[in-house]
Amino acid sequence: VQLVESGGGLAQTGDSLRLSCEASRGSLRRKNLGWFRQVPGKEREFVANINWHGNYVEYGDPVKGRFTLSRDNAKDTTYLQMNSLKPEDTAVYYCVARVGLGLTRISTTWDFWGQGTQVTVSS
Repeated sequence: VQLVESGGGLAQTGDSLRLSCEASRGSLRRKNLGWFRQVPGKEREFVANINWHGNYVEYGDPVKGRFTLSRDNAKDTTYLQMNSLKPEDTAVYYCVARVGLGLTRISTTWDFWGQGTQVTVSS
């Protein structure tokens, strides 16, 4: 599966952005999906994940209450709605997919990664 993210860009504190992720090759159906982010010099940080049914979602503490992860299986797309953005949300955001059962917050357990999309939030 080849994942392609879109929707990143520049924002100001308090703004909203929506990231999208779709498969340019293969399908997202019956796969658990998620997002990680990374700042240069730091480890990849778990953002959110969603099961393949779309009825269970987990969030990392830094984004809980501000970000919403969803998926549209008919469109084979997942969305990360980011509200109340803060400068500390600045990072490259990666869409991930996993074939295995269950959700995980460990980056090395995800099977497929997108190329990443930059989100920059200014104060």
